[in-house]
Amino acid sequence: MGHHITVATSLNQWALDFQGNYERILASIVLAKEKGATLRVGPELEIPGYGCLDHFLEGDTVLHSWEILAKLLTSDVTQDILCDIGMPVVHKNVNYNCRVIIYNQKVLLIRPKMWLANDGNYRELRYFTPWKKFRQTEEFWLPRMIKHITKQTTVPFGDAVISTWDTCVGVELCEELFTPSSPHIDMGLDGVEIFTNSSGSHHELRKLNTRIDLIMEATEKLGGIYLYANQQGCDGDRLYYDGCAMIAVNGKVVAQGSQFSLNDVEVVTATVDIEDVRAYRKRSSRSQQAAESPKYERIEVPTALATDDLSIYGLLGPERPFEVRYHVPEEEIALGPACWLWDYLRRSRTQGYFVPLSGGIDSCATSVIVYSMCRLVAQSAAKGDKQVIADARRIAGEPEDSSYIPSDPREFCKRIFHTCYMGTENSSIETRKRAKDLSEAIGSYHVDLNMDMVVSAVRNLFGLVTGITPQFKVHGGSNAENLALQNIQARLRMVLAYMFAQLLPFVRGRSGGLLVLGSANVDESLRGYLTKYDCSSADINPIGAISKTDLKRFIGWAQHAFELPILGSFLDAVPTAELEPITETYVQSDEADMGMTYDELSVFGRLRKVEHLGPYGVYMKLVREWGDHLSPTRIAEKVKLFFFEYARNRHKMTTLTPSYHAESYSPDDNRFDLRPFLYPSRFPFQFSKIDEIAARLPDRSVNPGPEKAKVE
Repeated sequence: MGHHITVATSLNQWALDFQGNYERILASIVLAKEKGATLRVGPELEIPGYGCLDHFLEGDTVLHSWEILAKLLTSDVTQDILCDIGMPVVHKNVNYNCRVIIYNQKVLLIRPKMWLANDGNYRELRYFTPWKKFRQTEEFWLPRMIKHITKQTTVPFGDAVISTWDTCVGVELCEELFTPSSPHIDMGLDGVEIFTNSSGSHHELRKLNTRIDLIMEATEKLGGIYLYANQQGCDGDRLYYDGCAMIAVNGKVVAQGSQFSLNDVEVVTATVDIEDVRAYRKRSSRSQQAAESPKYERIEVPTALATDDLSIYGLLGPERPFEVRYHVPEEEIALGPACWLWDYLRRSRTQGYFVPLSGGIDSCATSVIVYSMCRLVAQSAAKGDKQVIADARRIAGEPEDSSYIPSDPREFCKRIFHTCYMGTENSSIETRKRAKDLSEAIGSYHVDLNMDMVVSAVRNLFGLVTGITPQFKVHGGSNAENLALQNIQARLRMVLAYMFAQLLPFVRGRSGGLLVLGSANVDESLRGYLTKYDCSSADINPIGAISKTDLKRFIGWAQHAFELPILGSFLDAVPTAELEPITETYVQSDEADMGMTYDELSVFGRLRKVEHLGPYGVYMKLVREWGDHLSPTRIAEKVKLFFFEYARNRHKMTTLTPSYHAESYSPDDNRFDLRPFLYPSRFPFQFSKIDEIAARLPDRSVNPGPEKAKVE
C-alpha cells in the first residue's frame, strides 16, 4: 500500500515576522499537496520563528500565533491534509513549546515539548516549561477565535499519538531526538509507524553527521518512517539553521533536502510503503518488548494517509540506493556564512557590505564569503527564484519594474560589496597589492588610501597636550608607547570604515548605507589578540567563530572551486597585523606576538569549552598529547600563557561583534560562552599545582623540532 508522505518542510522563517511566516507555511502546504502528500510537518516554532528569545515571554507573541493558526485553519489550502504546526501555547498559565496537529478545520492534538534544549546556544528553559506527564493528556480550552472556527471547546493537550484509518503517527521535537531515552522508542513499541520531528537545529562545522546518524539510528533498531523538518536560514540572530529536511525508513535515508539554500520554502517528499515497516518489525525480541509496552492515548482522525489511486504504481520506478549528501568543512564555510549574510542583508534593508581589506587571510576569507554569497544569488536568479531576484534588485538600487537579473557574480559584487585598503607607513607593498588584486578578482568596488596623516594628527595631538610624543619600540619607545601606537592605528581604521560605509553609496549616486563586516577569527578572539573597538568591531562578522586553520583550508579550496588563483598568495603570506615599523631585522608576526600557534589555540579552545577543562585539567591532558615532542615544563609554560592571556583579555568578548556561529569552542560572551570577564588572571592556586606536577614528571620528548601542537 503506497503512501505519499512529506518530510517536513524547510522554511526560512524570521522571528516575529508573523505575516511572512504565515505565507511561507501556506506555500509549503501548497507544495506538499502538489506532490501528493497527505501529511505535512513544519519546523519548530514556525509561526513566530524559533529565535524570538525573550519575546516568548510576551503575551503578544502567543496571541499573534493563535491569530495565524486561525488563518491557517480557515484556509482552503489546509483542507484534506494532516498538518503539524509549531507555536508557543500557554496552558494553565504555563508556557509550552508545542506542535498543534490540525485537520479539516479541527485541532486534533496539542503536543508540548518534553525535553528542552538548554545549553550552548539554547535557553529554552528560560521561556518554556517541559511537559512531564508522560502518556497523559489534559483538556485544553481553546481561545474563542479558534472555537468559532473549529466548533470545539476543548482539545487534548499532552503526550499522545495520532491514529488514522491506516497507520499511527507520533510527534517528536528537536532535542527529544538527542536525549538518551527518546520518545520515538516508546511510541514505536506501542505501534507508532511514522515519527515526525520538528526542529530548530543550527549549523556548526562538521555537525550534520551527528544529526543524520541519530535520525537513521532512530528507525534502524525500531523500524518505522522518520520525517525530519528543520528551519533553514537566519531568523534574526547569530545562528544559521541549516535545513537538510529528510525522510528515513527502517534506518535508511530515502530523501534529503538542501543544507544551504537561498530558497524561502523547500519541501521534500518520498513515496513509502507502510508494509515495509510492518515486515521490518517482525523480529521476536522487538515483539516481546512491544507486547509489554505501556499504551499511548490515540487521537483518532477520520482519514487515511494511503492513496487509493492505483495508478501511482505505474509511476514508481525500482527502488534505488540513496546516498546521503555531506559538504566538506571548506564548502560549509563557503555556503553557511554566505546564506546567513544574504538573509541579514535583505532583511536589514541596507545597500551592501563594506570590508576593510588588509591583504591578510582573515579579511580575504570574509571577502571570498561575500563573493560566495553573490555566486549563490546569481545561481538562484538563473533558476528563476522570484524572491531572490526581487531582493537583489532592491539591494542593487534597481526599481521594482526593472528587468535587471543578477546573472554575473562579479557584476553583482561590484554593486553591493565595497572593500578598502587602509595603509600606513607600516604597511607593505605586498599586502596593498594582494588587497587590490583580490578586489579585482571578485569584482568589489575598491578604495585604496593612506591614513598616515590621520594617525599623525592623533599622535601630535597627544604630544601637544602632554609634551611627550610616543615612539615605536624599534625607535626607542617603551612597551606602553609601542602598544598605544599600534592600537590607535587599529581604532582609526574602525572609524574610517564606518565613515566610508555610510558615504560610499552617496558617492556612487545611491541612497542608504552599508553594513561593516568584521574579520576577527575565533582563535584571535579566544586569546584576545585584537584591539578593542578596532576594525574587528563591526556590524556582523561571518568568520568570528571559524578557526584560522579552517579558514586557510577554505581559502585553499576556494582558490580552485571559485577559480581565484590570487588566493594562493594569501596562503603563502605570514600572518601580520602590520602595526609596527618594518625594518631589515624585524617584521611583525601574529604567532610570534601571541606566543603560540593558531593550531595550538584551536586545541586550547576545544579543551576549555568542549571538554570543560580548567588550567590543571588542560595541562594533564596535554602532557599526554604533547609529551612526545614537548617537555612537561614547556607544556606548563604554554598552558599558563594561554590562560593568562585568555583571562586578562576576556573583557573584550563582552563587546565582540555578533558572529556567525560555526565552531563549538566559540568564546562569544553574549550568547554562547557564559563565563566571567574578571578573572584572577594568574590563577595562583591552579598554576602552582601545574608547576608542582611539571617538576615531578619525566621528560619523554624526543626530537622536539618546531614547537607546534598536535591538532586533534
